[in-house]
Amino acid sequence: MRSKITLKDLAKLLNVSVSTVSKSLNGSPEISENTVKRVKELAELHNYSPNLTAVNLKRKSTGNIAVIVPNISNTFFAKVLGGIENEARKNGYQLITYITNESLTVEKQIMELISNGLADGVLMSVSAETQKSKNYEHIYRFTEYEIPVVLFDRINVDLSLDKVGVDDMQSIYNAVQYLKSKGLSKIGLVCSIGDLGLAQARIDGYKAAMSEPSIAFPEEFLIVSNDPENLKKQLSLVLENNVMEAFVTLDYLSTLLTSRVVQEKALNIPKDIKIIGYVNEDFAPFLWPSISYIDQHPLNIGETATKLLVKRIKEPQPKETVEKVLKTEIIHLDSTLL
Repeated sequence: MRSKITLKDLAKLLNVSVSTVSKSLNGSPEISENTVKRVKELAELHNYSPNLTAVNLKRKSTGNIAVIVPNISNTFFAKVLGGIENEARKNGYQLITYITNESLTVEKQIMELISNGLADGVLMSVSAETQKSKNYEHIYRFTEYEIPVVLFDRINVDLSLDKVGVDDMQSIYNAVQYLKSKGLSKIGLVCSIGDLGLAQARIDGYKAAMSEPSIAFPEEFLIVSNDPENLKKQLSLVLENNVMEAFVTLDYLSTLLTSRVVQEKALNIPKDIKIIGYVNEDFAPFLWPSISYIDQHPLNIGETATKLLVKRIKEPQPKETVEKVLKTEIIHLDSTLL
């Protein structure tokens, strides 16, 4: 049976984070003695108790790792899963894979199911709805159950957990700077995933690169919309009103749409307009013309996240969380030929 008062309730009453409450209840050395005392006194006053069923089940190894992905609409997550599976098998673990379809409700249901003792640890890329609502209580609850969680890919979230991903801001900054180094200045950005934290980091990288050296760029060059039709309309208007030289696209949909709209305007790629997309080798080389892309090395993300999770399973109660930021690289294909 659930507690009448939750970790989130205690955190709100004490004006501290959920993570601080959880660590205090578990006697973490990261938290001051005074804070630990306040948290425990309030928890006792409200008869707070953790989910003992989940805690007891956690003490027995299942040999399973739960993997939660937000969607399977692009091959990036399939690549990450390949890396996860490679490393999991090396360490004797089986995978249980769940798909949230970007839904907070589904994500909560999955986490509730896992908390019943189905897995020794969780690898997770949070859903778009979760990031938009900033509702993370169901994730923090796993610290109470002593079930380790490692976030991967979508690491631009306010969660004090282990994370493995890439530097989204720097990767786009580097892409824009490369285009500028070739003498291009009219560079647009196209994004269809504005709700995600990583998208904002990528947009920040674009803005930083475009503003150097302290030169303002037209706001219409920044094309962001979650609605494909609106995105297409904005992109068409920019191409009609400006002699654009290049685009940096932040996701699969925006890459495909940009390539199509540019060619529908009778513009040649790469002669008239160059493109660098945030996609991967599974389809970028097969577009016509092939699209240069930022390679995140998803297999490496999966392997690195799994290594970290296995370490947490075998060595519980870490003193501090770890954030591993892996390097990306630009793979040049037809769309950036000079």
